[in-house]
Amino acid sequence: MSPEPQVGPRLSADPGVTLDYPPGRPVEEPLVLGSDARLRNGTILYRGSRIGAHLETGHHVVIREQCRIGDDVSIWTGSVIDYGCRLGDGVKIHCNCYVAQFTEIGEGAFLAPGVTIANDLYPGDAASEHVMSGPSIGAGAHIGVNATILPFVRIGAGALVGAGATVTRDLPERCVAYGNPAVVRGSVDDLVDIGLRVRAADGSASPYRLARRTPWS
Repeated sequence: MSPEPQVGPRLSADPGVTLDYPPGRPVEEPLVLGSDARLRNGTILYRGSRIGAHLETGHHVVIREQCRIGDDVSIWTGSVIDYGCRLGDGVKIHCNCYVAQFTEIGEGAFLAPGVTIANDLYPGDAASEHVMSGPSIGAGAHIGVNATILPFVRIGAGALVGAGATVTRDLPERCVAYGNPAVVRGSVDDLVDIGLRVRAADGSASPYRLARRTPWS
């Protein structure tokens, strides 16, 4: 007999949410879901994962079996967390991301829309199948839109990976890396002040541009 799911109090779940979905692989552990979860239509949580308090999902989110997920995690529309992943407290995963099996994401890390994570060095190779491992993403790291992160890579805490980057090698803590393949270009400690970047990009000295920047535009 399958173990009963353990669901914390104050669950808010839309119609069309599925809890305790049975995986194709044998799993004996129950689904454990902490308190105050907010699950939107189409969310599927598989049996055998342990998820902390205050999980929030967008629409059509899938969390596979045997994941370990901390408190205050947000996973937005269309994203998939494959089996055996580890997500720390406060991780935020935006829309249409794929997190491959056995990936580790540290506390407070952020994945922008469209991030793809791989875990298979030689797809289709039987030997590769038995050593699959996703990357390790350090605490507070930020991964930009449509970045791709290859298997076994380690991204240091607080690193910033640019949009569209392909990460093929380890990246140190608090680095700024971008390109294909991604190359370290500097440190987050040396980034230009964001206010200067915004003013340079939008031509703040122009009265016309300033006039357009109204709350309702």
